[in-house]
Amino acid sequence: MSAESAEGASDCRGESGMRCAAGCAASASTVMMSSSPSASPRRILRRTYTYKILTLMILGAILQCSLAFSSSRLQAQRSRDGRALRRDIAALSLKMQSSPDDRQQQHSWSFDAERTHQFGRRPLLAPKINLSNARISGPSPSTASRTVAALGSTTALAMGLGSSPPPYPVRVAVLGGGNFGLALASVLGRKGIPVTLLVRSEDIASELNSQHRHPRYMSDITLPTSIRATADPKTALSDATYVVHSVPVQYTRTFLEEVREYIPKGVPVLSASKGIETTSLGFMADILRETLGDERSYAFLSGPSFAREICEGVATAVVIASEDVDLTDDFADLFSSENFRVYTSHDVIGVEIGGAVKNVIALAAGMCEGLGLGTNAMSGLVTRGCAEMRRLGLALGARPSTIAGLSGVGDTFGTCFGPLSRNRKFGYRLGKGETMEEILASTTEVAEGVDTAIALRAMIKTRLKGYRLDLKYPILFGVADILEGNQTPENGLKGLMNMPIRKEAFERYES
Repeated sequence: MSAESAEGASDCRGESGMRCAAGCAASASTVMMSSSPSASPRRILRRTYTYKILTLMILGAILQCSLAFSSSRLQAQRSRDGRALRRDIAALSLKMQSSPDDRQQQHSWSFDAERTHQFGRRPLLAPKINLSNARISGPSPSTASRTVAALGSTTALAMGLGSSPPPYPVRVAVLGGGNFGLALASVLGRKGIPVTLLVRSEDIASELNSQHRHPRYMSDITLPTSIRATADPKTALSDATYVVHSVPVQYTRTFLEEVREYIPKGVPVLSASKGIETTSLGFMADILRETLGDERSYAFLSGPSFAREICEGVATAVVIASEDVDLTDDFADLFSSENFRVYTSHDVIGVEIGGAVKNVIALAAGMCEGLGLGTNAMSGLVTRGCAEMRRLGLALGARPSTIAGLSGVGDTFGTCFGPLSRNRKFGYRLGKGETMEEILASTTEVAEGVDTAIALRAMIKTRLKGYRLDLKYPILFGVADILEGNQTPENGLKGLMNMPIRKEAFERYES
């Protein structure tokens, strides 16, 4: 130890005896470090490493931001490409519309007076406003002027939210002439948009074209005159700018394989079918991509919407979901009117889960009513069914807000408590003691929940991992067992009431 350090140590001991030995040792070590010749290079080396690490972190952050920006630009470019493709389709449709060829197609919405008279339709530029009920059955004067401007430039694709048709030529093909296909066609027909229904037989098509009524479904309702029907897929689809699919899920794959060659490339498809396919255990999004390919956009409509009320013009709210942001806006503008409200979403799986599971819950609600158990039991059953829907949605990647929205809880309430629900009626008859064979033999309408219940149970067992899944989804599994004849509705209710006591919700442990 040097003389200076020794002198400092002696001074330390002489200061009233209050300074601690630790302070003295620290002072001594500081003197030694300052006298060490290697202390300064070490400090410089440490600072150099620190600067290098900070530089790498900054470069990594810049690279991450650059990749995120490039990804967003690529997504925006794809979105613009999709809109440009629809613009090209509209331009092609306009070109075909003004061409002099004499195509024998019932759905031609043409400026040619002879063919317009032949099919009983008014020209697009000749508005007709029905003042008695304040509904526009043809384009308004402002829409007509925009349409004239669109003849010179087909880039005007912005749709209005009113009840008039869009300012560019639109032809909508609706696949399926059942209740909901007729309902969606009526929504468009009331706005003066030309719609072609693809139905099973020419007899039905002739009845629709001449009497504007379906001979089997909702035969007491008169459809708008802008709706035409045909049994020829080529006639219905060859120049469609939008396709609406309303065929039951279990028949979708076979039907689309028969007509896909007639659907123009790039034309977007809106699916109004709900459920799960029994063979592939896939949702409608899976079926559409497998049959029609990935080179077009798809959207999915769901929500509390009974077909009869839609046709009667009763106020209705639905949601349309798609991964294509622009397509949801296009369909919302296309269908929205003063009595048909359309919301948009990008949670496709959430909308599909809600549309499928609610039918199974409605079967259970119908059984509860058929057994005469009262409002308390039915309310509790439906609430617990919605909890199982939410649990399944979270497990498959859906958003809780979607399950709590129109396509989930909203559609469930309408289907479980509405008097027009086919699935509730089916469950009610089961609760009254009828067999499935007797019910199916006495009706022509399809209760999607019957096939969906069995497919849903198989899908849960296939996609989800866990022990005793029947304890997580007792209502969904119980309905499937009843439909298969493994238990009666009475035994199923007893099984629910005798389940182990537990918390109402397991927020942290749901999977």
